[in-house]
Amino acid sequence: MPKIRELSEYAAAIAPVIDAAHVNVHASARRAVTELSETSGVSPGLLNDLRFTLPLRSLTRTDLGTIYRYGDADGRESGIQEHLREGTLADDGDGTLRATTAGLEFIRRLYEVHGAVAERIWAGRDLPALAGLAGRVLDHAERVPGGALALMAPPYEPAGAAPGVLLFNRLAVLRYHRADTHAAAWQAEGLSAAEIVGLRDGPVRARIEAATNLRAAAPYEILSEDERQTLYDGLLKLI
Repeated sequence: MPKIRELSEYAAAIAPVIDAAHVNVHASARRAVTELSETSGVSPGLLNDLRFTLPLRSLTRTDLGTIYRYGDADGRESGIQEHLREGTLADDGDGTLRATTAGLEFIRRLYEVHGAVAERIWAGRDLPALAGLAGRVLDHAERVPGGALALMAPPYEPAGAAPGVLLFNRLAVLRYHRADTHAAAWQAEGLSAAEIVGLRDGPVRARIEAATNLRAAAPYEILSEDERQTLYDGLLKLI
């Protein structure tokens, strides 16, 4: 782990490591997920993205707009309609979307795929310990009303789930805490989602990143210095 003086520096350092470990599973599972999609006739789409949320709670289109705050509304609605046609999502009539039996079955099989992939690519690593540390950080992360984390946490963790799946999904959900802190930072600068996407490097971008790291550091206070190093170094070995 690089030399860290402030907790905000730790938040800045571990964020890309979390992203890379999370992406590693998705990339390694791509072929298996594609095969699952083809054999089941189900599009992964939102079921893959929201696999750890839909088994526990329904979501509105407004919720999805928060979760995908940088996305295209028309493209998002197209994805929703595809799931509705396939029968993996149902619209309760008021814009509330929930996973159907078919959708939940696909998610169950996704968990099996991700579990097998994590076990293969992360073999020999102390996944229970890392999952435990990530879980403590996630539990300590503030769920701001109206934010993405409040919609995505806690993640669905079925009985008997392998530690690799637990770690993978806890990291996935933890990313929404940083996303919320980043949104709060650019909103404080008076910017819109479209404007922050196009913002170039400079004083405003630097202030936003500094404010993001300051807010994103808070959940890591629950860990000791040694635990923070264990988490950083352990995740780095999963990339």
